[in-house]
Amino acid sequence: MRERVIETARELGLEVDVKTLDTPTRTVAEAAEAVGTDPSQIAKSLVFVADGEPLVVVASGGHRVDPDLLAVACDCAEVRQASADEVQAATGFKVGGVPPFGHGLPVMVDASLLEHDVVYAAGGDGNTLFKVDPRKLVEATNACVVSVA
Repeated sequence: MRERVIETARELGLEVDVKTLDTPTRTVAEAAEAVGTDPSQIAKSLVFVADGEPLVVVASGGHRVDPDLLAVACDCAEVRQASADEVQAATGFKVGGVPPFGHGLPVMVDASLLEHDVVYAAGGDGNTLFKVDPRKLVEATNACVVSVA
């Protein structure tokens, strides 16, 4: 999975150094502790189902995504968080390791991430992370920037 993330990053024009850590990084708290940063700098990739279609929301670890705000941003009638099985089926990655790219799904980035110069995102599994400028991430993934937290 790590190699898939690195290869996709290169294809998108991003140079990332995906690090495999000795400690788990599946949750925001684990990831923040592992890299010694504030949870707000953890870019969590969450899968939602909007009117039956999966999409990825990359949000600050310091915030919760509001499904109602997401529904408005997507112009959708119904939005819900995907189950663990739906996440893996839609992305090919397990919960706790979903990267912000490499899955072929539409990406939305919460505007609060752009308050940081660097954020840390999952590198394909529950023990990998990479750092990236959130503005470069938005550009590379052609993400919509929205306020959903």
